[in-house]
Amino acid sequence: MEAFLVSTGLVALAEIGDKTQLLSLVLAARLRRPVPIIAGILVATLVNHALAAFVGGWIATTVGPTALRWTLGMSFIAMAGWMLIPDKLDEDDTPSTHGSAFVTTLVAFFLAEMGDKTQVATVALAARFPDIIAVVAGTTLGMMIANVPAVLLGDRLAGRLPVKLVHAVAAGIFAVLGMVVLVGMPGG
Repeated sequence: MEAFLVSTGLVALAEIGDKTQLLSLVLAARLRRPVPIIAGILVATLVNHALAAFVGGWIATTVGPTALRWTLGMSFIAMAGWMLIPDKLDEDDTPSTHGSAFVTTLVAFFLAEMGDKTQVATVALAARFPDIIAVVAGTTLGMMIANVPAVLLGDRLAGRLPVKLVHAVAAGIFAVLGMVVLVGMPGG
C-alpha cells in the first residue's frame, strides 16, 4: 500500500504544471472531446509507466544494494531540483489534431511522457518499491488526478493553481524521500 500511496502522491504533485499537463490543456481546447482525451491519457500513461516500472524493477534486481541506495537517493534528490524548473510546451510538442481524439492524445501523450519527470520518477519508484503493479497503479492514478481536471476544467483551472508552491512541496517530498533512501536502505 505504501508503494501505491507514495507513487500516487508524488506523481500527482509532480504533474502539476508539467509539460504533459499543459498538453492536456491544449488537447482539451483544440479537440473538445474530453472522454476520448481522458481515455488516451490513461492508456498512454499505463503503457509508458509500465515500461518505466519494468526498467526500475530490472535496475533493482541488477544493481547491488549499495549502488542502488546511492543511485536512488541521488535520483530522488535530483528530481527535487528538477521539480523547481518550470516546464513549457514547445511548438514541436503540440500535436496535429487531424484524426481521432483518442489516437491523437494517445500518441502525443505517450511521446511527451518519454523522459519526462513523472516517467523518471516511475523508474525510481519501481526501483525503490518491489511492488511494480502498485507503483504503476499509483503513478497512473497520480497522472489522472492531475490531468483529468485539466481536461474537464481547462482554462478555468489553469490560472488558479499555485504551481510554484505545488512544485516546491513536490521538490521537498522528493528531497526527503532521497534522504530517507540514503540513510535508511540496507547496504550502507
